[in-house]
Amino acid sequence: MRFKTDGLILQEQTIKENDKLVTVLTRSDGIIRCFVRNAKLLKGRLCTATQTLSYSRLSVYHGRDRYIIDEAEPVELFFDLRLDLEKLSIGQYFCELAMYLIPEGSASDEYLSLILNSLYLLAKGTKPVLQIKAVFEMRFMSIAGFMPDLVCCDKCKCYESDTMHFLYYEGKLLCNNCFRGENYSIALSKGAVAAMRTAVFAAPKKIFSFALSEKSLYQFAECAENYTLMRSERKMNALEFYKKVRNNNL
Repeated sequence: MRFKTDGLILQEQTIKENDKLVTVLTRSDGIIRCFVRNAKLLKGRLCTATQTLSYSRLSVYHGRDRYIIDEAEPVELFFDLRLDLEKLSIGQYFCELAMYLIPEGSASDEYLSLILNSLYLLAKGTKPVLQIKAVFEMRFMSIAGFMPDLVCCDKCKCYESDTMHFLYYEGKLLCNNCFRGENYSIALSKGAVAAMRTAVFAAPKKIFSFALSEKSLYQFAECAENYTLMRSERKMNALEFYKKVRNNNL
């Protein structure tokens, strides 16, 4: 059976000399792993369209025990990401999260749209990298079934106070009056709380539409990363590499 689909290449692995195995996030079938013959040939038509972080139109043959990509046309290569090691590592982190948390074989339009929009903003450079990363993390985890409870204080139910505390181990908020020094918590300004709520609850086209002070942005980013790592229960290699690159650039 052969079918056509759009997909983002999340990972590629060399097989033999010129062939490779790619992990693809597709709109129609979720994550699939496909064999690509002669994909390593620089003049081959499949080379560019099946490299990591390429968004491509694919013709896929589904055999008895494997998927095979026999035609591919690049739609968006996110070339600018490949010129910036910090942004590239963030893009690879997004892919790593997707490979670990998105179910195989199920429609994944919402995941794919989020990743593509995040990669586009990274490449365009109109939003801070930390903001794009944090919004992606909070929204991605919410889609994956790990939506935190950000509506109000978990105890007294107040909507906001000058300082709120996010308990990232439990995924809930406490106001300053109810907070008793709980572990695994981060103090948040009103701006940081609003950013988290926007990332989780806003319509897809609105999740990046805000600006933050530097202090609030760092609070937001710390919450999003800690919550993602706590819920995924996994060390993300691309994230560790990003941190090394970022520290070297400071």
